[in-house]
Amino acid sequence: MVYKQFKDKNLSTLGYGGMRLPSVPDSRGHIIDEPEAERLLIHAYNSGVNYFDTAFFYHAGNSERVIGKTLSRFPRDSYYIGDKWPGNFVDPIDDKLYVDVSNMGMKHMTFSTPAEIFEYQLKNVGVDYFDFYMLHNVAESTYDLYTDKKIGVIEYLLGQKEKGRIKHLGFSTHGRYETIDKFLKEYSDSMEFALMQLNYLDWTLQEAGKKYDVITKYNIPIFVMEPVRGGKLAAPGGEAEEVLKNADPAATPASWAFRFLQSLSNVHVVVSGMTTMDQLKENIDIFSRENPTTAMEIETLWKAVDKMASFVPCTSCRYCCDACPQNLDIPMLIATYNEAVNEYGWYVNDILDTLSDDEKPGACISCNACSPLCPQDIDIADIMRKFDDLTNKP
Repeated sequence: MVYKQFKDKNLSTLGYGGMRLPSVPDSRGHIIDEPEAERLLIHAYNSGVNYFDTAFFYHAGNSERVIGKTLSRFPRDSYYIGDKWPGNFVDPIDDKLYVDVSNMGMKHMTFSTPAEIFEYQLKNVGVDYFDFYMLHNVAESTYDLYTDKKIGVIEYLLGQKEKGRIKHLGFSTHGRYETIDKFLKEYSDSMEFALMQLNYLDWTLQEAGKKYDVITKYNIPIFVMEPVRGGKLAAPGGEAEEVLKNADPAATPASWAFRFLQSLSNVHVVVSGMTTMDQLKENIDIFSRENPTTAMEIETLWKAVDKMASFVPCTSCRYCCDACPQNLDIPMLIATYNEAVNEYGWYVNDILDTLSDDEKPGACISCNACSPLCPQDIDIADIMRKFDDLTNKP
């Protein structure tokens, strides 16, 4: 196992993600197959994995419990648990914190303070402290909650760090790079690490390259989630997989994805959600040595991306924005459209939910004042119409 130094800790570069543990069939993933999960977690630990990631709502709260219970058989200082304060599901109303996780298989929960949520998680995991603790998904939809001094989430967590109940405080994010930059301008001195979605497809598709650069600019170590984009990059299929096979017939698609991350100097831990023993053993083998992709191999990855996704080639020069009478953030909308065309899911909805009607693609009046200014010759009005049609599909 390859390790990287993080302050006083020697972290395995492969971390175990607790969002995709093996589950009981027909339980919608909520009920964990505990004997099998324990077998995987113990094998990972015995193979040198020492970072284990979980969250409040993973597997309807069972991920925290099973990971904590399984690891408790080992010396507490021989492994590190990362957990997250669930701000992405918290709704503050009348001095109460309502946690709506019903779509995750859990009941609505109500807390009075950030402390009550933190104490609940410590008890669920069965530990006295968290090695790594995060604000869950600092993004456009959660920014105001996390930075609200009256609620005091960050202030409380910093206090717990002073008491030693949090060893390292950080944040996870699916937010836009502008939001990450805004957050770190104020809180970079308090954040010790960042967990972000990063893989060679999202490097462009979700502008993960720009997010990586922003976080690195603040000298904050990066931990990675979704390294194979929920399994998509482990079996891309079609022409994309042919590109990879032709370049190296012996390499698995997953190995390409992980080796790409090894080539990024500020990546410290790659958190992989491993459901089967075969996945676990393959990943342990990949991370048993440093083998980053070469410049030529990265060009091969870009060719594979071209086969699996389509992009409007916006470079975010923002020339178009000055001419827009509707004051639309056109580069942001095009970046979101790129994601929507390829995979219209919660990530797109999360961004759109933070926009007013005047900020959405439907606000475009097709005046075409923007397109003549675009160095890429993008028909911006046409893209806005297509995006609006996507958002209004039944």
